[in-house]
Amino acid sequence: MWLKIQTFFRKIRYYAKRDIFTVRNIITVLAVLVCFYWAWGAIKSTARNWSLAEKLRSKELEAAKIELEVDKNRLEQQYYNTDEYKELMARTKLGKKAKDETMVILPENSEKARTKYIEKATEQSEFRSNFSQWLDFLFG
Repeated sequence: MWLKIQTFFRKIRYYAKRDIFTVRNIITVLAVLVCFYWAWGAIKSTARNWSLAEKLRSKELEAAKIELEVDKNRLEQQYYNTDEYKELMARTKLGKKAKDETMVILPENSEKARTKYIEKATEQSEFRSNFSQWLDFLFG
């Protein structure tokens, strides 16, 4: 029995040395491993480059947005320094007027005056059919 096991292992060792672990097979396996390693590195670097490009694009968009806000704020600041704005604020906030103008203070609108046109619009839409409302909407 022990002799059969030894013989079996010797046959396997002989077969491995003679047919499997040849120089050609070892070089082929190493070449395949190098190719897989190279492909994996290329895929990994491509994925990393893509994620970095996405981060760069988002940062560029954020910078452009901030730049637009800065430009908007500069324009607002220029507008607030104009004489027209100062005059407008003096008229609205302080109740000031120009030299040749007369100021007329009107009373507040009554509740009836505020809802006058709202009531007319609801009255008109109640009496019109749905078809005529669609015709008015589509053709003016």
